[in-house]
Amino acid sequence: MNIILLAPEDWLDENTVCLDGRRHEHIRAVLKAEIGDALRVGSVGGLSGSGTVVKLSDEHTHLQVELIDPPLPRHPCDLILALPRPKMLRRVFRTAAEMGVAHVYLINSARVEKSYWQSPLLQPGRIDAALTAGLERAGDTVLPQVHLHPRFKPFIEDQLPGLIGSRACWIAHPGAPEALANQSGAGLIMLGPEGGFVPYEVELAQSIGAQPVRLSDRILSVDTAVTAALSQSALPS
Repeated sequence: MNIILLAPEDWLDENTVCLDGRRHEHIRAVLKAEIGDALRVGSVGGLSGSGTVVKLSDEHTHLQVELIDPPLPRHPCDLILALPRPKMLRRVFRTAAEMGVAHVYLINSARVEKSYWQSPLLQPGRIDAALTAGLERAGDTVLPQVHLHPRFKPFIEDQLPGLIGSRACWIAHPGAPEALANQSGAGLIMLGPEGGFVPYEVELAQSIGAQPVRLSDRILSVDTAVTAALSQSALPS
């Protein structure tokens, strides 16, 4: 945990927060903080800064907080992802948050099992927990927004044109002549399920303006593809 995230209900007054549960245990058992120690903290969706330990008990940690630093920059690309298997979903959420993605659009595909849409991991609380784990690792404060679109064709025809706007849109497709790593600028990255998008789906996305690109000469698992795509499309720091 490289930052301790603060929720609105943590605040006792404009300068002091009271933490319990997982964050308190981390401060006490992992960081082994003592009165007067300064910790890295951030308000969810807002500024970050330092929190000085002013009170410790068996159940609570009180911090005096000063927030002065803006959130880390967002990744230049949003992610459109065919809903992966549930066991991969948590890793995907965590990676998206670590990389600073602003929006994740989960969509259907011919190779997505219908049962995946019933996964408890798609409940808002479970999504936020996975995203929060990514923010804590990255030292960030802004949660990606996750959008669920369980019908492929309506998403592509009705939603995608507006999402593209003046940006580029790239759809990962093995064997495509162009490499994502050679593209530049802000945009949307579409990644398929295990086995990739079927030809009809690629063609429909292309008709809206998506450009096929390859991530690698190898076949990648979904979670590896997410990391590769976001790394290849990140702007230089």
